[in-house]
Amino acid sequence: MIEKRHLTCIGCPLGCPLELSIRDGQLCAISGNSCPRGEEYARQEFSDPRRTLCTTVSCPTGLWPRLPVKSTAALPKAEIRTAARVLHGIQVEAPVRLGQIILENVADTGIDVVATRSLPRKKTGNSSA
Repeated sequence: MIEKRHLTCIGCPLGCPLELSIRDGQLCAISGNSCPRGEEYARQEFSDPRRTLCTTVSCPTGLWPRLPVKSTAALPKAEIRTAARVLHGIQVEAPVRLGQIILENVADTGIDVVATRSLPRKKTGNSSA
């Protein structure tokens, strides 16, 4: 018996509707893609789904209290929650530079998490008029 699985390709802006045919747990056919990226995406999504993680971490000394961060590569989908939990508990000290590594080897994946913006230190002191 052949199982059908439907995906929307995210390999390019077209968003092609993909249909995967699976027999005995093996991918046997892909249809619906308009470009080679669709087939590549479908194979990756079937065998090892991955996602880029974008979130924020706490930065109490920064001009803004949260620093946006992202993974430097797509993480295995099964590790996203673990990585997000770890990042939820992190506090960084300002100043932070765009691209600065915030966490190396998140969730033992070999993938780093970096700052996606620079964040200056907030000014302290009293301003008297």
